[in-house]
Amino acid sequence: MGAVGDDPVVASDLSIDYPARSGRGRFTAVRGVSFRIRKGELFGLVGENGAGKSTLARMIAGRAGGSEDPSAICGGALTVQGIDVRRLGERSRRRLSAEIGYLPQQAHRTLDRSRTVAENVAAPLFERDRDFDRRDAGRRAAQVVDSVQLPWSTLAQYPHELTEGQRQRVAIARSLILEPSVWVADEPTGGADLPVRAPVLDTLLELQSEHDFTALIVSHDAAVMSRLTDRVAVMHGGMIVGLGALDDVLARPTHPYVAGLRADYELRTSPITLPPRP
Repeated sequence: MGAVGDDPVVASDLSIDYPARSGRGRFTAVRGVSFRIRKGELFGLVGENGAGKSTLARMIAGRAGGSEDPSAICGGALTVQGIDVRRLGERSRRRLSAEIGYLPQQAHRTLDRSRTVAENVAAPLFERDRDFDRRDAGRRAAQVVDSVQLPWSTLAQYPHELTEGQRQRVAIARSLILEPSVWVADEPTGGADLPVRAPVLDTLLELQSEHDFTALIVSHDAAVMSRLTDRVAVMHGGMIVGLGALDDVLARPTHPYVAGLRADYELRTSPITLPPRP
């Protein structure tokens, strides 16, 4: 873990809002959150739908502020890789997007059906540099596809020829091809069938161990969080109501929502049976 001054993500009393659906005023989705993500750490965001997790993840990934996502920082501060996100200019935005890999929700559905797997995976290389060498792009695509444990024969296939779980792995490969320093993943096992979710998680842990990137993982699944993350922030109503190792947060709840999350976690049967993280 890096020192505090090396922390890749630092949020201080951060608030994020976006235009209300009524068209009048703005809705505050994230309210005064503060946390740090240490270098090389696997940090999780957990909470119910509408808690503000995805809004926060997109802001950290540098994907907010455009026409597709009009959210904006309305209070506090956020720095990612030393860049002040609140004052993000076009040059800084390009630098940030090159350093941060982003896996959106339902990522398997975002693949271009008219392109082969190799073309989908290599797309970020050409988005960064239109003149990128195509032979080198093919080589790098093959390497990252192999790293997510898909056969090289997959490279010539099209998304519709793959299972949802395979498409999710392709999306993960695409989000990692630029070898990001920080990886933001919103529901990384989304689209993966239950029997293959554990291998997907093992693959992610192997990739993180090999490349030592910092990761922010968003998931509603406590089993995923327990397996993947070092620490979690529990979000409720746009605020952080629990922060620390998942077992510690659930063992000593400081908010009614966390207490309810603990009770639900203890009573329900997890959809995935996972061995302890090494």
